[in-house]
Formats: sequence, C-alpha cells, structure tokens
Amino acid sequence: MDSGIGLLAAAAAVRRLRPDVGLVLSSDPDGLPWGPRTPDDVASRALAVARAAAAHAPDALVVACNTASVHALPALRAELEPRIPVIGTVPAIKPAAAGGGPVAIWATPATTGSAYQQRLIAEFASGVDVTEVPCPGLADAVQYADDRRIDAAIAAAAALTPPGVTTVVLGCTHYELVEERIRAALRPVTGRDVTLHGSADAVAAQALRRIGADARPDAGTASDTWPAPGTASGAVPAPGAGLTVLLSGRPSELPPAALTYPEGRLLGAGAPVA
Repeated sequence: MDSGIGLLAAAAAVRRLRPDVGLVLSSDPDGLPWGPRTPDDVASRALAVARAAAAHAPDALVVACNTASVHALPALRAELEPRIPVIGTVPAIKPAAAGGGPVAIWATPATTGSAYQQRLIAEFASGVDVTEVPCPGLADAVQYADDRRIDAAIAAAAALTPPGVTTVVLGCTHYELVEERIRAALRPVTGRDVTLHGSADAVAAQALRRIGADARPDAGTASDTWPAPGTASGAVPAPGAGLTVLLSGRPSELPPAALTYPEGRLLGAGAPVA
C-alpha cells in the first residue's frame, strides 16, 4: 500500500524474488498527496487503503510509503496484527551511513528536517557528514510520469547536493522509480556515479521473511538490473501469480503512468488480474 505508485518498487522487488506470489496493490489517488496532510489525516487515509487490501486476506501488508510509515504504523498494526503482519518502510540511512559518507538524503519537504528523520540520522549516522535535500514536486511528478517536471525537480535537488557526496538515500518510495535519472543528474555535480540507497529490496525481503517464504532459487535477486525501457520484464510472473489493483478501494487496472516505469511493466507482464 502507498498513497500512489511509489509502491511499485517494493511490489516489483517481491515479484522478482517470488514470481509465483499474488499481489494486491492498494493506493489512494483520490487522496493524493498525503505529504501535506495532518498526521491524523494520513493515518485515516492509510487505514482506509489498508482495509481495502486486507479485504483480500493477504499474508502480509507492506506499507510502501515513508509518510504512512511515520504516521500510521501504530494504528495499522493495532488493527491488523497478528492476523496480518505489517511491514513498514524506513529510509535506508543506516546502510548509507555505513560507508562513511558524505551522505545526502533526498526526501519530500515535509520529511526533510522532520523530527523523525533527525532521529534516524542521530541513531544511524552519528559522526557522518549528512545533508538533507528537499525535493519539492518530485514525488508528484513521478506519480503522473511527467518527464519535464521530473527532470526539473531532479535538477533542482541535484543543485542542492554537495559535490563531495558519495551516497544518496532515496527517502521517498516514488524516487526509486527514477533512480537512474537521479544518478545521471548527480554525475556532473559529484564527478562520479554515486551510490543510491532505496528501501524496496530490504522491505521485500523482510515481507517474505515475515511470512516464512524464501526467494525462489530461479528468481534472481531483487536488485538485478531492470529490463531496458520498452521491455516488460526479466522475471516473468509464474502461472497463477495474480495481480489485484485497488485505487481508493475501487478494483482497477494499473494506471497508465505506472506502465511507463520498468517496475510497472514487470508487475503487469503476463499476470492474470485477480
């Protein structure tokens, strides 16, 4: 679940690890964006999205949204666990800081400078040079696959990133859908290919652990290279791997914008709609 198509990265990571699993993708296009909402409003919207997914009796619920993980995890777990394990998303500050930095954290303006992010930096990146970079408009541009706005938002964030940075944390799940464009924009700034840390692979692995499911031996890894633009997938879903898409609770198909990203094409390739 997510406010929008930021959930594609984690869902695709699950599918690459286990092409045979069925997936329910539940998002809230009617309530976008969640970032400017109050914490109580975010929790209320997240509960509605989670309930729509829970009606399909999933083995686990992945909260593939940083904002919802900050404001709604306690409410989601109180309502759904232990019946449905709930896996939240945390910005990958810990593994990013392990390399020693300097580190930049790209996040929404609401998250940048927040007490939540400051706690994570203090806990996992003490002594590391960390720069918080706000990315206004980037998540929204990714949501609607608006190339012009994506490039403009990425360029603005790259301009705020110090040239000595070696590692960038993608602190919003939407950003993982355009990570190659982010890397390309940072190359002239830093003079190198920076290491990008998203959360999708770790969240997918944790979700499978929680339900006692290992990656299939023939599935590769979630971080394998994505197929080239215009292709569907390097890990075709196995027969019977259903896909259910819920948009603000309504059964639907993947939005056209989702199919502009390799992760969306992977999820839609050959999977029967449940």
